[in-house]
Amino acid sequence: MTSYSRLVSGTKVLPLTHSLFQVTIKAAERISAAFFSGFFNKEGYFMTEKELCQQAVAMLDRAYIPYSHFAVGAALECSDGTVFTGCNIENASYGPTICAERTAVVKAVSEGYRDFKRIVIAGRKDYCVPCGVCRQVLREFVSDDFEVICLNGKGEAKHFRFGELLPHSFSGDML
Repeated sequence: MTSYSRLVSGTKVLPLTHSLFQVTIKAAERISAAFFSGFFNKEGYFMTEKELCQQAVAMLDRAYIPYSHFAVGAALECSDGTVFTGCNIENASYGPTICAERTAVVKAVSEGYRDFKRIVIAGRKDYCVPCGVCRQVLREFVSDDFEVICLNGKGEAKHFRFGELLPHSFSGDML
């Protein structure tokens, strides 16, 4: 009997077997989604890196960028496989502008998600890395090992660990 023990419901790991199993309704929805997509890939993610990158790239067309014309898309994967996407949304006074990464984080947190696995950030030209404000917002929720994938307009990727992008950072642990 094959057992899959990487499927996550909230913070509990549920062992899955080919026999019938009992779970809550909420967990059953996640399990069925994972089951029909072939469970996990070999790295333990619900979707492949390519699929997550495609979601970030798709957000480029939704960016509201009448001033800079610099589109950015993001796809944030939670530990349970849920993905939140975002795009940058500009404002004429610039200060209220929100980046794609923060849009995705705000959407996730407002829906009760705070355990993130990785993020893809896509741009149309050069590699798109998170700005300082986005790095600080991410710091609130991620560890130094959190994966950041930055794409350029050709679809090429650069991989970073969060600690590389924001070393010696300020966090709630310091308060």
